[in-house]
Amino acid sequence: MRWLTGWCTGAPRPGAPAHEPPGAVAPIAARPLWSGPDPLWAVGDWRPEEIRLVTLRPGAPATVTTGPTAPDPVEAGPAVLRLAVLGPCGATDAELAAGLAAARGGAVRHLTAWPGGYTVVLRSGVRSTVLLTDLAGAQPVFHTPWGGGTAYATAALPLADLVGAPLDTGHLAARLACPEAPEALGTGTPYLGVRRVPPGHALGLRDGRPYLSGYDEPGAGGARGRGEAAAVGELTRALLESVRFRVRTSPAAPPGRARLGVDLSYGTASATVALLAAAVPRQPGPPPAGGPPAGSWPAGSGPAGSGPRGARTGAVKGSWARAAGRPRTAPEPVAAVTSGGTAPPAPAPDVPRLRHTVLAVGPDTLPYADLRTDPTAGRLTDEPGPELVTAAWAGARFEAGGTDHLTGYGARHVLDGHPARLADLVRAGRSRELLSPVAALAGADRATAGVLAGALRTPLTVLRAAHRLARARWADALDDTAVRLTLRRTSDGGGTAGTRSVDDLAWVVPGPAARWLSDEALSAVALRLRLAAREPAPGEHPGAYRARHALHRHARGFRTLVHATEQPGQRLHAPFLDNQVVRAARLLPDDVRLQPGARHALLRSVLAGTGRTDLPSDWGRTPRPDRTAPARAGLRLAADGLAELFDAPLLAEAGLIDLPAVRTALTRAADQSAPLPPATLAGLADLVATELWLRRIRARRHGACWTGLPHPTHPALTPTRFP
Repeated sequence: MRWLTGWCTGAPRPGAPAHEPPGAVAPIAARPLWSGPDPLWAVGDWRPEEIRLVTLRPGAPATVTTGPTAPDPVEAGPAVLRLAVLGPCGATDAELAAGLAAARGGAVRHLTAWPGGYTVVLRSGVRSTVLLTDLAGAQPVFHTPWGGGTAYATAALPLADLVGAPLDTGHLAARLACPEAPEALGTGTPYLGVRRVPPGHALGLRDGRPYLSGYDEPGAGGARGRGEAAAVGELTRALLESVRFRVRTSPAAPPGRARLGVDLSYGTASATVALLAAAVPRQPGPPPAGGPPAGSWPAGSGPAGSGPRGARTGAVKGSWARAAGRPRTAPEPVAAVTSGGTAPPAPAPDVPRLRHTVLAVGPDTLPYADLRTDPTAGRLTDEPGPELVTAAWAGARFEAGGTDHLTGYGARHVLDGHPARLADLVRAGRSRELLSPVAALAGADRATAGVLAGALRTPLTVLRAAHRLARARWADALDDTAVRLTLRRTSDGGGTAGTRSVDDLAWVVPGPAARWLSDEALSAVALRLRLAAREPAPGEHPGAYRARHALHRHARGFRTLVHATEQPGQRLHAPFLDNQVVRAARLLPDDVRLQPGARHALLRSVLAGTGRTDLPSDWGRTPRPDRTAPARAGLRLAADGLAELFDAPLLAEAGLIDLPAVRTALTRAADQSAPLPPATLAGLADLVATELWLRRIRARRHGACWTGLPHPTHPALTPTRFP
């Protein structure tokens, strides 16, 4: 796990408790980036090109440094500006220098517009620090009071280690009951006192005090004033730049592993990324955003900033062209990993650069495979998530991939046609545009539930639910959800496609694990919702609001997946979660998103804009692979391990679950002949993953991230004191 951390101290306040002197505490095996009373460290296996520092002193040009270097003690000064960009970032040295100069006036949004997934830290003088999160939530920032000021990090666990924070079981209950509802989750984390900066926000620290401000208005994108063609063109440019930057800056691979890898196990999104990556020629010489492993030069004079960029041609701004006279070499192969037993869409009739690897599904790669051995032996992630139960299978795929492995993760939520967006069309007075998506739902229900359900009941219930959500007040919706949780009225995810869409047409929807929580836990989450109902209502339409927070939850899941499965020296990339791709997708009109097969059509248009016009006619129409059968097979094989795990679970010790109901559900899910509602498997995965995470947290030694800490008594997990 890679993370950066630091703190901003302030003047001690009267009556404040004594703290360990900051100078005696430092992260273990850290690389200092900034020194002084407000330091900054990079911890973990950062690549040299992923650490870029910019310094701007009065009367001197900006200096760009790449890679870990010794901190300059002269840097600290009231008029000195410093910028740290950690992670894969596609900005050139000149762009970084210009971005730092523009930030002198207080603007920070432009610092998030470059390709890649990175974290930005801006330091103005000696007492002001600003950290920026991304829009999706895959690059979060956390903070907590410490040492008379505020400590921050890109991981919550090290901060909990620093301050000795106990687990926040109330937050765990909210994650299980309403995982997509910010009204229940707030800005909390599984660690009491450690706060999360919401996506699209900046954490400002002045004299040790934290301030949150949004740098990107959620409804700023929208489709108003932009047509479909312009939006698709912007999406093509953004996605192309994100993939191209990663391909061209990927370092050499160790023996036995490909430099680049792609995943073809998840449909058209991963296939689109694979085709874009296979079409990008690797740029010779130093990468545009890197340079030598360490060193510094004035902006514009180094290898990355000298000279104009290469020529660009093509149907879309940002496409590539080979330089004239460059010798032609054999294309470098790209490792394309496919799950055995699935039928991924054919990427194209002829893609010779892709080298396919088909992985067989075995007992060691099924979900819940870790439970057949020691459940505490797996990797400890920063936060719990259902990705922990499928880590064995994901790890096998990524191990067969490249040093830089590109995935299509996040495309479904970035390009989503969330059912709640039907209410947005009603609010906008465009009810006519509901006909096509409602007719598609009716057709699907007619094929599965009969003519009566498809032709009559589905259109009426969906349209009525859309109009009801369009008229519903946010505060009333939160109160209704609180009542549903208290009375245990949660959906099991069964029924037809129209029924599931009706369940999603709400401001807040309980999660699949809510039915197995204890009465006390559900009452506590309901109280959170009622208290949130007193706050001002969000300024977004309900559909855009629900879709944005569904993306945030998905991005949190990708971060957990990276922590649990990324191989040493490897990087897992999700170009669809880049800021510029998320912003471009916001331009898509709602009626385009809600069309049947919209995501596949959009991705086909993206590939056509980059010159790929030879896709098969059935591209994107193949059925999705069955995820239910492997999950149930994994539950059956791990039945003994699950029984041991829930013999005396920590979730029950904390008063979070109804243990007899959970045991009954696990037994039923392991029975291959018993019918199972669709949401049951998702809810059980949430519960098992949270229990696994709690076991690994308890088995961990306190203070393992820091040196110089005192030795406080490690608090046990106690039953939750619900208000």
